[in-house]
Amino acid sequence: MSSISKGRKGGRAVALLLLFAACAGLMVLAVGVGSVAIPARDVADILRCRLTGEPLPAHIAELTASILMKIRLPRVLLAFLCGASLSAAGAVMQSVLRNPLASGYTLGVSSGASLGAACVLLLGMRLPVFPGATLPAAGFGFGLLTVLLAMALSARFDPSLRSDTIVLTGMVISLLASAALSMVSALHKESLEALYFWQMGSFGGATMEENAILAAVLALALPCVLRFHREMDILTFGDELAGTSGFSPKRVRRALILLATLMTGTAVSFCGTIGFVDLIMPHLARKLFGARHSALLLASAMLGGAFMVLADLLARTALSPRELPVGAVTALVGAPFFLIVYFGRRRGEARR
Repeated sequence: MSSISKGRKGGRAVALLLLFAACAGLMVLAVGVGSVAIPARDVADILRCRLTGEPLPAHIAELTASILMKIRLPRVLLAFLCGASLSAAGAVMQSVLRNPLASGYTLGVSSGASLGAACVLLLGMRLPVFPGATLPAAGFGFGLLTVLLAMALSARFDPSLRSDTIVLTGMVISLLASAALSMVSALHKESLEALYFWQMGSFGGATMEENAILAAVLALALPCVLRFHREMDILTFGDELAGTSGFSPKRVRRALILLATLMTGTAVSFCGTIGFVDLIMPHLARKLFGARHSALLLASAMLGGAFMVLADLLARTALSPRELPVGAVTALVGAPFFLIVYFGRRRGEARR
């Protein structure tokens, strides 16, 4: 390895560490903002006392500590974990399909996972062995179903499986799943308002149990995806080159889509349908950290988590005491970005 490549690798590692520190600082800031302001020093004191069992300092009320530990901290953690999961999955989808518009949202994973989670919520279903895993299991199952359906239909209409065909088919499947979700909601009018707000994305009522499940899924899936970082680098140049590199492109692609669906489906089952974060953040990470997936995947996850924390912070404070749907906030940023990427790509193709 040359000294230049070592220097670049070291520079990316330092940049990732700085990004991690920035994410931690943002989360501390976010848990302190709300109807009851909690200074960063008090946040640190409360966390330290709760971890060590020490009594709270005299100037910190027990109510303040309860607000932080039972409401703010679970919510901010869930926002970060959902953003990280969605964004990392989006980076995988864009790489595997070689399409800058590919994401769990555009492929229908988010809509399918939302439909599965909503059905579980309305029917009151629970897994007998591990009830807490019912929602993520339903989200993953329905999300995987939509991806498989999109791939099967794409193969039928376009045997070459061009990425544009897969994305367009996924968007059609997404619309169908959204329509089915609307019908399910209409049949349960007593839950219509809650379901509508959940569909638009919300981290209200987050629990540490949900965070533990999502963190476990992310801790399992992300390292597995990172193991394929060299294969993903090669896949961006096409299957022909990948086929001469000693691995099966189809098998790697299937494994990566499965892992991306697991992350997306689990996140959506807890927070609802939140679009565009899995489209925007991988592009930003690629601009800042380059195209190598060893750094890109980690950067996408952290940037996605930070973006979601900021979006949730804006959603719950902009019109306080009212709360905006997080999905609406991300759509305000993501929809124009989608158009910029799409038409920029079309102009680039026209010049060739």
